[in-house]
Amino acid sequence: MKNHIRLSLYIFLTPVLLWLLLLIVIPHIELLIMSLKGTDDLGDPVWTLANYRHFFTEQIYWYTFVRTAVYAMLTTVLTFVVTFPVAFYITKVVSVRLSGFLTIVLLMPFWVSELVRVYGWMILLRESGVINHLLISSGLMNTPIEMLYNDISMMMGLVYTSMLFMAVPLISSLEGMDDSIIEAAHDLGASPPTIFCKIIIPYAAPGITSGSIVVFMLALGNYLTPTLMGGKNSLWFTEQIYNEFIASFNWNQGAAFGFLLLALSSIIIWAGLKLTRQELGRALS
Repeated sequence: MKNHIRLSLYIFLTPVLLWLLLLIVIPHIELLIMSLKGTDDLGDPVWTLANYRHFFTEQIYWYTFVRTAVYAMLTTVLTFVVTFPVAFYITKVVSVRLSGFLTIVLLMPFWVSELVRVYGWMILLRESGVINHLLISSGLMNTPIEMLYNDISMMMGLVYTSMLFMAVPLISSLEGMDDSIIEAAHDLGASPPTIFCKIIIPYAAPGITSGSIVVFMLALGNYLTPTLMGGKNSLWFTEQIYNEFIASFNWNQGAAFGFLLLALSSIIIWAGLKLTRQELGRALS
């Protein structure tokens, strides 16, 4: 019996371990080795930290790096602010039957690729788009205005493309919350802000943490939305990485930038877990 259980465990774990090893561990090791390689004056390959030093000596890289981190954190906060009322309404306000229907409606836009959803926003916001057409045809405006290619439209796109990954953990957390807890707090005289801050938020903390981690990582590493909706002035760090790999064919420098972005995300997530006193395993479980 024990041998049978052990064999089943090996069969189950083998694909997972192979996936982690072949698609995550080995490629990252290869990129790390690549980031530490360079050439000397004679063109011979050498081990060096020049790729990392180049990042610290160029102001544009620093500025883009910090800007990407700040906007990724802002995206995470805005996504939570937009998504939490929706998740609370689905789980605590409407009936169970309607809750399932609204959840499906919430998921439907994400059945298509991110590219299609971003182009949908571009059709709405561009100068010849739907919104400008309605404003001009109604007489509210005489000439179209450019709503794309700025930080506001870029943030709208990032929040929209990240909503699902915040909504699902929040819905899962709030579904397990007993409604009688809120009713008891209300009967004892607690105000709505007190109930929200002292009961609902602490109970949903694991879902908030896991959703925030996923949204932050996706926003930080997003390339498509900042490029299409932010335009040439988006200054997103993933675009710098893309340029090093594809435009400049400098894979060593691109690998170094990639590991710097990985280090940044790891540090910010670690700091966030420490500040919120959450454990990564509990948040992602």
